[in-house]
Amino acid sequence: MGFPIIGESLEFLSTGRKGYPEKFIYDRIAKYSSQVFKTCILGQPTTVVCGAAGNKFLFSNENKLVTSWWPDSVNKIFPSSTQTSSTEESKKLRKFLPNFLKPEALKRYVGMMDTIAQRHIEASWEGKQQVTAFPLAKMYTFWIACKVFLSIDDPKDVAKLAHPFNNLASGIISIPIDLPGTSFNRGIKASKWIRKELLSIIKKRKVDLAENRALLTQDILSYMLLTTDEDGQYMKETDIADKIIGLLIGGHDTASAVIAFIVKYLAELPHIYQEVLKEQMDIAKSKRPKELLNWNDIQRMKYSWNVACEVMRLAPPLQGAFREAMHDFNFAGFHIPKGWKLYWSANSTNRNPECFLDPETFDPTRFEGIGPEPYTFVPFGGGPRMCPGKEYARLEILVFMHNLVKRFRWEKLIPDEKIIVDPLPYPAKQLPIQLFHH
Repeated sequence: MGFPIIGESLEFLSTGRKGYPEKFIYDRIAKYSSQVFKTCILGQPTTVVCGAAGNKFLFSNENKLVTSWWPDSVNKIFPSSTQTSSTEESKKLRKFLPNFLKPEALKRYVGMMDTIAQRHIEASWEGKQQVTAFPLAKMYTFWIACKVFLSIDDPKDVAKLAHPFNNLASGIISIPIDLPGTSFNRGIKASKWIRKELLSIIKKRKVDLAENRALLTQDILSYMLLTTDEDGQYMKETDIADKIIGLLIGGHDTASAVIAFIVKYLAELPHIYQEVLKEQMDIAKSKRPKELLNWNDIQRMKYSWNVACEVMRLAPPLQGAFREAMHDFNFAGFHIPKGWKLYWSANSTNRNPECFLDPETFDPTRFEGIGPEPYTFVPFGGGPRMCPGKEYARLEILVFMHNLVKRFRWEKLIPDEKIIVDPLPYPAKQLPIQLFHH
């Protein structure tokens, strides 16, 4: 269980920061059990469940044996969730999302995403010989999130919000010590600043709605302002601000990591790049000049999505997630006490030779046909708590791939650049690349 209070948190976090997040898991699998081991992370006694059987057990027992749990650092960064709990707040948030993330709604977003991708590439990539890919991927996904959730479209307004969000995201999964210079302290400061900005946006939107200058269906912000709960109560402005913060983080951070690693792997694997280029150019040639991408074009990007899936297998954007035991129960012959935390890890299956043949090889054909065995590849989680933005992420990733490969090929400027995980994966030096225009 490691040291008192902090347990094995330092090793859990530091193996990721050194670029080997799977090491914490695999060392303990080798030492104790291939299916389950106990540790103490982020101040909590924790059972780590491993492998496809562990994933299946957790995802299929949601709200029966386990419920979602977030570390203390999350509750402190989202203060309104402390009156209820971040678990309750996330349940409420999920009720809002289907209207905006179901296929009918997503079909409307494809052209908008294509427009933003074109504007972003023209402003930040065109005419440049060298660019740093990771911050640019973040800029693109954050711009789309601002547009979908808040109808903010001006790049200057997007940029103003973007920087503090980086500090906020790092503080969310951190050791909750509020001292100057710590990730947690920076996260709390960023959270206060963003909340103040969002409250002024919310107040302005209320006026616009009252004066018919904004529509109910315009975005999630309008919908939250005009929708009541079961008791006929409107949501408080501070609660809306917290939910929008959660959406903006979930809606851009993981997708930008996937995009950055797609750029990395396509630079390293020219034969894969050529296949993606061929698929995307076939789509580009079928379009009229200036015609935007549509839903049917996205469905044709099968090989490109297989590449994105293989990237998510080797560099999972979500390392894993926590649950809490609602009762005492047994798993794989071990007793797990009520109140203990459970953690599932993407790395316990993604690089496991029992789940993926020759796991270190980049091979998009793994995802052809029926694809990997159930519960071995879960980049979006599973069960009732599967990521509600799965399709949204697929759209923005594929729209970006289309716009990038049809304009450029590229080479990495740091050939052996490492992947660091803190708490999301990112390239150690932000992925500088040399661009070659077609």
